[in-house]
Amino acid sequence: MTQLAWDWGANAPRLRQADPSLWSVDASWQADVDAFWASPVGQGLLAFLQARLAAGATIYPPDPLRALALTPLSGVKVVILGQDPYHGPGQAEGLAFSVPLGQAVPPSLRNLWQERQRDLGLPVPQHGSLMSWAEQGVLLINTCLTVEDGQANSHAGRGWESLTDALVARCSADPAPKVFLLWGAHAQRKAAGVDTARHAVFMANHPSPLSARRPPTPFLGCGHFGLANEWLLSHGRSAVAW
Repeated sequence: MTQLAWDWGANAPRLRQADPSLWSVDASWQADVDAFWASPVGQGLLAFLQARLAAGATIYPPDPLRALALTPLSGVKVVILGQDPYHGPGQAEGLAFSVPLGQAVPPSLRNLWQERQRDLGLPVPQHGSLMSWAEQGVLLINTCLTVEDGQANSHAGRGWESLTDALVARCSADPAPKVFLLWGAHAQRKAAGVDTARHAVFMANHPSPLSARRPPTPFLGCGHFGLANEWLLSHGRSAVAW
């Protein structure tokens, strides 16, 4: 069994080594991931991560590619794109917007739960885990997959975006109909990589308190959960139990 490069013990989970061999992904993603790490951009990202760790930086999440281990390409029904991981201790777990059970629900996720309640009439959960979504085929990825403690967006532009571009392209090329939910400007830049003749794209502001209510497309009131399920059902796929 592959050893994971993270520790859920007494210390807050964080990246321990910048070593892709320790980050398990489903076989359906392996070719894209391997090609990225072999590229100059991937090698540059690894060198950056290794240098930051050597300098004593605290980097989250402990396993940046966890979403690719939990959600194989063959099962993807919905792709949710966020910006970058949570930057507080113990929050980021390698799934966009999700936090481990027992962690306080961050503001962006509180707005996500609020919109889910408004849209679908479901009660607001008392936790922040989106693991059940990942297990149903919701690929939860950020455009950038690591961040430093207390420094939002600190690893943007370091190379992760090239990998997430490739993942979006892979999902788009796969013939099974999918819904892409692009929340915020960083995610919406990926829209050009989606074949809209085959898949649906719904866009709104990021659910963070700074933008969730702003025009032109507020997140609160967007109705994306219901719209996604309606579209999936109309294209022969099962709905997501949000």
